[in-house]
Amino acid sequence: MTTYRISQLAERSGVPATTLRFYETAGLLPAERTASGYRVYGEGAVDRLAFISSAKLLGLALEEIRGLLDVREDGACSSVRARMRPLIAERIREAEGRIAELHAFVAHLASVRAALSGPAPEGACGPDCGCTTARATVSGPEREAWRDSPVSCTLGGAELGERTERWRALVATAVRREETEDGVRLFFPPRAEIAARSQGWRRPSRTAARSSTSPCI
Repeated sequence: MTTYRISQLAERSGVPATTLRFYETAGLLPAERTASGYRVYGEGAVDRLAFISSAKLLGLALEEIRGLLDVREDGACSSVRARMRPLIAERIREAEGRIAELHAFVAHLASVRAALSGPAPEGACGPDCGCTTARATVSGPEREAWRDSPVSCTLGGAELGERTERWRALVATAVRREETEDGVRLFFPPRAEIAARSQGWRRPSRTAARSSTSPCI
């Protein structure tokens, strides 16, 4: 039976060794250990990594990929397909929502450009000159200044990957979308609600210099 050390698997699959270690910690890629403690992967690891990479490109979360891998272990493709279909349908709905939001934003930009193309008032800018618009496409407390504060994430490795997935799931369930005559508007929950949902997460440090854009709180 063919086996791979972590460096061999990284070279064969094109997946960095750090990612392979994270996948093991996340329960996506099992590894055996030699007597000296080195990781050893079975011959199915390359195909498993190809499946993981494909699922990530589809926008599936780690938890969803882990569930698919469990079904895939049974060896029945029909079961994997049955599990994937509703997940892909959900990604389609999310993508369609983002497309609608982008169309609304494009329409908003076009209206601003049209206003700026008209004759400019004499003198300095004023409330009706068109340089300032109050018709934002996103509403709610997300306009607070704290959201623009630079963040330095103190997490790394497996912790950062898992936090990213948890943050994405939190946002997906917390943000409210509303159809309006002007398009789609997003309403974010109060900061206190987000803090309550994320209670127990390790908080990163905030710095004056932007050193990371990782989705940590």
